[in-house]
Amino acid sequence: MDALAGLLEGPRARGAFMIRACFDPPWAVRVEDRAPLTVMLMVRGDAWVVPDTGERLRLRAGDLAIARGPDPYTCADDPGTEPRAVILPGGECGYPDGRPLNGSMDLGVRTWGDRPDGAAVLLIGTYLVRGEIGGRLLDALPPLLSLTSEQWDCPLTPLLMAEVTRDEPGQEVVLDRLLDLLVIAALRSWFAGPSAEPPAWYRALGDPVAGRALRLLQADPAHPWTVASLAAGAGVSRAALARRFTELVGEPPMAYLTGWRLALAADRLRDTDDTLGAIARRVGYGSAFALSTAFKRVYGVSPQEYRAPTA
Repeated sequence: MDALAGLLEGPRARGAFMIRACFDPPWAVRVEDRAPLTVMLMVRGDAWVVPDTGERLRLRAGDLAIARGPDPYTCADDPGTEPRAVILPGGECGYPDGRPLNGSMDLGVRTWGDRPDGAAVLLIGTYLVRGEIGGRLLDALPPLLSLTSEQWDCPLTPLLMAEVTRDEPGQEVVLDRLLDLLVIAALRSWFAGPSAEPPAWYRALGDPVAGRALRLLQADPAHPWTVASLAAGAGVSRAALARRFTELVGEPPMAYLTGWRLALAADRLRDTDDTLGAIARRVGYGSAFALSTAFKRVYGVSPQEYRAPTA
């Protein structure tokens, strides 16, 4: 598995929130849905994405932005326009004063805004659950990133525009897979650009020593790895592996393995109905108790609490 494939082996959308938003100026929408990841593809016109903290971003036709949650932001025709609607968790919508919109801006199947032929048209896809996006991927992204039409010509735009307003059996699954493809294609281009700041472990995958050890750990986390067995797999001494791995990744091999195992366990807790014992065996723990102890030490909650978070 190459470095990028290792990072982008997700996402896996399930019932993602996807709409075509159509507006005439002046317009502004406040987004407070706490979603882990949202993709905004500007189809027509232009818009501003204004986070509460950090640099605002202008989108023109063909540009794409990805916002990493849960921090709120505003989309508008101009940074100074006051929001007239608020997007809440679960795709619920309301007025800024808290009153529900009650469908007053619905324009048809997965279409929302002023009129279907509005001056500004955005395709918006939102992952509703963090487990649908690998934690390593989220940690590798800034709060807001963008690709201009000059940097990346999105081949999926016509297909997304055609599919988003269809109301056919299985349509949610089609849109989920298209959203996954859009995110993967966009991030592949972004990671290749000069503005990307990938995590240390991602950069280390290109090293002949640390990279080999990382691939061994990622490919088979349940194996009873030791520094000695990793060093043998990388073709170096234990001291050389420990030194090189820690220098490039920022933590020793066994500390990385613990974090990797627990991250995999966290995703399976949210993403499957597997028992804790089955998850423990899959990620390299001898028992459910051993996994539970390690999980609570790192995540601050038990696996059961993590699997069923309070609303």
